[in-house]
Amino acid sequence: MNCLLIEDSELDLDSGRVRLTGRRRRHADEILRACVGDTLRVGLIGGRLGMGRILELDREHLDLEVSFAEEPPTKLPLRLVLALPRPPVFRRLLSTIASLGIESLLVAGTARTEKSFWQSHVLEEEEIRARLLLGIEQSRDTIPPVVTLHRYFESLVADVLPTWIDGRRALLAHPSGDSLCPHDVNAPVTLFVGPEGGFVDYEIERLRGIGFETVGLGTRILRVEPVIPMLVGRLF
Repeated sequence: MNCLLIEDSELDLDSGRVRLTGRRRRHADEILRACVGDTLRVGLIGGRLGMGRILELDREHLDLEVSFAEEPPTKLPLRLVLALPRPPVFRRLLSTIASLGIESLLVAGTARTEKSFWQSHVLEEEEIRARLLLGIEQSRDTIPPVVTLHRYFESLVADVLPTWIDGRRALLAHPSGDSLCPHDVNAPVTLFVGPEGGFVDYEIERLRGIGFETVGLGTRILRVEPVIPMLVGRLF
């Protein structure tokens, strides 16, 4: 982790002190080899970044005196719509998406999304939040992307996506895209990444009908995990 993330509830505002336990304490002790008096990078979840001076570190807890003076990094002007992949893949992707600085994520259902995926515990709010926090601590950020779930394709296209693409360039990532994904787009983007089996023809036509352009990354068929960072790297 590249900063220790702190919850509002853990911070004593009067003293500017915080007590951490568990994984964060172990990281400071076992990975960073920190000692009393050292300073560590910290971040207040949903707030600013800063520094924490170690007041006490033992086998049970880590006490810090903290201050927050830096704004978190600016988010990319990117809204990602993602067809729900297999739960283990989705779990890993959440951290990747958060670390890339994507501003919001809409998880959607498509024709090739297995219905059973929606029953997975990885879609529970606390599970999603935990994976997002792992991503932003890696990228030294404090604000996770906003995540929403929408299971049904027809209502997604009719009721949700028109707002999500309003005033933005709308791109649909598909192996048989009409052109290569654009490079260095100087505009807000909504990007829809489908399931590993791709979109069915009907879905492509429906999405084109509301303003999406189909784009690809060449002739190779790739898994969704490498596709997202590749697309983000091209776009921004």
